[in-house]
Amino acid sequence: MSLDSIKELCSRRKIKWSVHAAARMPKRQISRVDVIRCLEEGELLENYPDDYPHPSCLVFGYAMDGRVIHVVAGCDGSYVYIITAYIPDTGKFERDLKTRKER
Repeated sequence: MSLDSIKELCSRRKIKWSVHAAARMPKRQISRVDVIRCLEEGELLENYPDDYPHPSCLVFGYAMDGRVIHVVAGCDGSYVYIITAYIPDTGKFERDLKTRKER
């Protein structure tokens, strides 16, 4: 999955939000603007080409207030599907919040 295609779809606001993301984001104090900024300016961390129903990826970026966030998004070429967004922690990621810890 190409982050460039996600960026292009975001710029055209071709975005669909999962029920899960819509429910969790307010509890995590992550706005839609934060997610869009992350996808438009962020860094691809992991690709999940075999995800169903669409290939997806994990993107590292920053919220408007400077907090690090991760966004998991899928893409079918016509839309970006926001699966979830969260604040990463060092329980699962190294101190850089980009590198997943070994299990």
